[in-house]
Amino acid sequence: MTRNSDLRIVSATPLVPPEVLKQEYPQPDASARTVTESRNVIERILRGEDSRMLALVGPCSIYDPEAAFDYARRLKALSEKLQDQLYIVMRVYFEKPRTRLGWRGLVIDPTLDGRKDIQAGLRLARSILIEITSMGLPAGSEMLDPIVPQFLDDLVSWASIGARTTESQTHRDMASGLSMPVGFKNGTDGSVENAINAFSAAMHPQSFIGIDQKGLTSILSTRGNPAGHVILRGGRKGPNYGAAEIAAAGEELRAAKLPPVVMVDCSHANSGKDYRRQSEVLQDVVEQRAGGSSGIIGFMLESNINPGSQKLEDPETLEYGVSITDGCIGWEETEALLHAVHSVLAKGEGGQHE
Repeated sequence: MTRNSDLRIVSATPLVPPEVLKQEYPQPDASARTVTESRNVIERILRGEDSRMLALVGPCSIYDPEAAFDYARRLKALSEKLQDQLYIVMRVYFEKPRTRLGWRGLVIDPTLDGRKDIQAGLRLARSILIEITSMGLPAGSEMLDPIVPQFLDDLVSWASIGARTTESQTHRDMASGLSMPVGFKNGTDGSVENAINAFSAAMHPQSFIGIDQKGLTSILSTRGNPAGHVILRGGRKGPNYGAAEIAAAGEELRAAKLPPVVMVDCSHANSGKDYRRQSEVLQDVVEQRAGGSSGIIGFMLESNINPGSQKLEDPETLEYGVSITDGCIGWEETEALLHAVHSVLAKGEGGQHE
């Protein structure tokens, strides 16, 4: 008989079931408290019941656990000082979509050398999230592979759906079943319509094919996820964080009968892909918020211990605390910027939305 399937599959390795991984790396009580409380706070911010500004701050991607813990300790200490105006969540991103080729994140390639030991990547990601959330610091992450949330979802307080996947039906279905609030980025062309459509779809019950906690291929049926929002990240035509663009996004959301609130990504197309310009974007957005712009509920900032980025060639020669994906501002600038944001917000009107 002629064989017509798996012609290009080299091998298939059984994956550890989610419930087994969670037994190997159980969630401590301190972590569970952090996740439960932070999800509730974020939802209150989205509803306008908490007037603080939501701040997603941290590395473009996590590749060194020790540097991640170092950064988390610094961010936790800073968040305690600024908590009356800012609710800070650390970016803990383990999956990276690539335009063509490149390192795809810690879950896929934890050894940074192309071996792609995904079993080890999932274990490492889970251990990192446990450590960070046990400090009392909430974690936010992009959900890229629709299977991965089954292994990590109990440790994540906020999730994003990226610009490349916002149009994907698979990711809209997945978002409808996620246990945490979800932000949908506008498309790479700058269109907000795709993000609004994704937000609307994810609010409703969906059914899709995935895996259950035992690792069995299953039909997953969801309740729908009402805790969504749009993230403005700019596009090919330029940035979209200005007052006019934010007002226009709010009108589109109202027309779709969705809450007219947005988060602004200070990186990517909004900064012209220049990490050094994130401060300009942030200053503009925070001044809008302090001046009463009720639709801005938060911002994203790509930040690491040291500024810039470096190429991943030899893992042994990587500079400590420097991004291997998008360029990031360094810790000193991050600390100064967040203090400045706090000062502006404290003097402003708070910008609470209806």
